[in-house]
Amino acid sequence: MALLRQLPGWIYLVMGFAFIFLPVGILVLFSFTSSSIPLPPFKGPSLQWYERLFSNERLVEALINSVIVASLSSLVATTLGFLAAYSIARNPSRWDGAMRYAVMAPITVSYLIIGMGLLISFHVMGVPKSLWAVGAGHVVINLPLCFGIVLAALGEHQRNIERAAHDLGASDFQALWLITVPILRPSLFAAFCLSFTLSWDEFIIAFLLTRFDVTLPVMLFEMLRSGQNPELNAAGSVVFGISMSVVLIAILFTISRRKPLTLPRR
Repeated sequence: MALLRQLPGWIYLVMGFAFIFLPVGILVLFSFTSSSIPLPPFKGPSLQWYERLFSNERLVEALINSVIVASLSSLVATTLGFLAAYSIARNPSRWDGAMRYAVMAPITVSYLIIGMGLLISFHVMGVPKSLWAVGAGHVVINLPLCFGIVLAALGEHQRNIERAAHDLGASDFQALWLITVPILRPSLFAAFCLSFTLSWDEFIIAFLLTRFDVTLPVMLFEMLRSGQNPELNAAGSVVFGISMSVVLIAILFTISRRKPLTLPRR
């Protein structure tokens, strides 16, 4: 009877996963086809489209651009989010609600509106379209997420450990760098990975703020305009594989056994 009661839930779970991952599975499957058209019946397997993908200089350059932009923007967003969360958590005031809303506000705004606003603002300031502009835009959209993750991890027990470090002679910077940051390392790494994943496959802001040097999603959009082909499937499979790898690394790092915290010797 217990199994029968759980059966509808399991069916719903399987259907949900099938709805999410079946299109991705088909995309990956037909990236290995030997046919020039990614349609049934499947012919293969073959790695020719991956060979063409990595021999395409523009695609490889766009891939490298995406990795660089995602890495740097995620590092900046995580750092700024940590500093903002730490400041609000450790220096409470009556304006905390307003400051939290100000930091979290971009998460409620469409990427299209943010991209158009950044495009106009950069034009007024004389900043040209470039990957640097895209990185700044990705910091704007990812900062609220990093802020929320770190703020949720900042609890009273960290404050007590910081006070103990101060009692032992640690300066504010030493307590922050040697005590708080190691304690929050799983949360900081999770925030970085989430930011990297969102930046890695973001299209709208990257499309609006680039001209010649583009990221991989923009390059894939240009390829889609010329029609569907297995090389595009291979590129999409690479994007999916890297995203899943980052998420898997974050999960493994988060659930791994944490090392006991030891205070530095004086």
